Amino acid sequence: MSSNIPEFPVNSGPATANITPNPLSGRQRLDMALAHIQPDSDAQGISAPSALTMSELAEPIDRVNDVMRAYNVQFELSEYEGRIVTRIVDRDSQELIRQIPSEETLRIAETLEQRQGRLVDWEA
Repeated sequence: MSSNIPEFPVNSGPATANITPNPLSGRQRLDMALAHIQPDSDAQGISAPSALTMSELAEPIDRVNDVMRAYNVQFELSEYEGRIVTRIVDRDSQELIRQIPSEETLRIAETLEQRQGRLVDWEA
């Protein structure tokens, strides 16, 4: 299986040779990190609970952030109108890489909740 991790040349010169930093974007670093995470064999076939609370997610997110520190990416959790929102952020620049659910999805859900019961207009 080929790896997407870039190969760095072996330094055969003096120890003071300049090494350029990896110019990957936050999204590229996240994709590389996620490609190396294998699901637990014990967790396969077991369905996850339907609703988790912020306190139940705190420890797993801390563990993920410990692993992702090497890729300079961090996960942040917040709550918006009863929904848990996960943000993946570049540690250095604090640039948002991805948000789940997206802002658009949150707006759609909010609009649907406001219009609940008014989507279908039946006449007898």
